[in-house]
Amino acid sequence: MIASETEKAVQRAIALFKNSKYGVVLTGAGISTPSGIPDFRSQNTGLWEHDNPMEVASLTAFENHPERFYGWLKPLAKTIMAAKPNAAHQALAKLETAGFIKTTITQNIDGLHQKAGTKHVIELHGSALTMTCPSCHQSFRSEGFEDDLMNDGKMPRCPHCSRILKPDIILFEEMLPVDAWTEAESHSTKADLFLVVGSSLEVVPASTLPYLAYRAGASLIINNISPTSLDPRARVVIHDDAVTIIPRIAEALL
Repeated sequence: MIASETEKAVQRAIALFKNSKYGVVLTGAGISTPSGIPDFRSQNTGLWEHDNPMEVASLTAFENHPERFYGWLKPLAKTIMAAKPNAAHQALAKLETAGFIKTTITQNIDGLHQKAGTKHVIELHGSALTMTCPSCHQSFRSEGFEDDLMNDGKMPRCPHCSRILKPDIILFEEMLPVDAWTEAESHSTKADLFLVVGSSLEVVPASTLPYLAYRAGASLIINNISPTSLDPRARVVIHDDAVTIIPRIAEALL
């Protein structure tokens, strides 16, 4: 059972959804941790607790020390390839199908929204499921290089020119994809309801999107385990696990 105060907040969220016409969602690592994918910043468990991101996950690291870069990436890539969408991903996909959500903007690189059936996903930080050759710019599915990604000492290389392939994730020192960011801003300003799921809203510029929506008049719903900087401006704040809360909202609406 959901605790009484949380249930009241869920009911307020349901009412806001029922009265909305343009729902937009922003998701962060917290929606995927129940699927076994670690986040980056949580104390003791976050990936950056163990590695300096500039040394292993920057463009400089990839270009100058690809073996170190892939040494860091491989465990994460294995986890992402094996991960399955959880109940929160599936609930958001159903809400999109029913018309309650126009688009899902995600900070995640795991592709779990698409695996769950969500059609309109904006990936602000790219995707680990595809790779591109820095030389000839051919694109490939990462699963086609699964053996290279699973075996120590090997790195995926372009079958055309033999260059080491770069995963299509946005690394430190790289700009966000312009088209994705422009589209995310456009949807955020059109939204009359903006739902944040599993994001601490600490990473810019993604964290500015719900504030942009708020300034344009949207009602904010924030579902994150820990408090965020936008909690005081939200109509509904639920500090509980997304796999409990989002399916509950979807069940009532559908």
